Amino acid sequence: MANGRECETIAVRLLAQREHSRHELAQKVRQRCECDTISLNALLDKLQSLGYLDDARYAAAFVRSSISRGRGPQRINYELREHGVDDTTAAQALAEADVDWHDLACEQRIKKFGGEIPADYKERARQSRFLAGRGFYTDAIKAAFQ
Repeated sequence: MANGRECETIAVRLLAQREHSRHELAQKVRQRCECDTISLNALLDKLQSLGYLDDARYAAAFVRSSISRGRGPQRINYELREHGVDDTTAAQALAEADVDWHDLACEQRIKKFGGEIPADYKERARQSRFLAGRGFYTDAIKAAFQ
């Protein structure tokens, strides 16, 4: 069994590389060193109190990164939930993001398929499915074709 100092070193090293959610950091620390749940939670609480670990900061960074990759709000919200961020924090991070989802959907459609809006129903449906897969809501998808 690894001592607490070793687990703390691993956790801080991971946080130095990039932001992590509490859930994500707990998983990675468990993979790299053996520690019981009580000591792991104590370590995570300590890192939170020191300001090294913050789910809201992680969510904001994740949202910015996902927007730059052309992902829509539905997919971003789903992925934040997968990383253990609670719904309130995820919703707040999405609300604070300074982005026009309609414009982003339009940019992604143009980047992938070009500027011409298809007249063919099948092609329009294909492009709509692409945008839905990126995580855009129906209203943003419709706006991308106008």
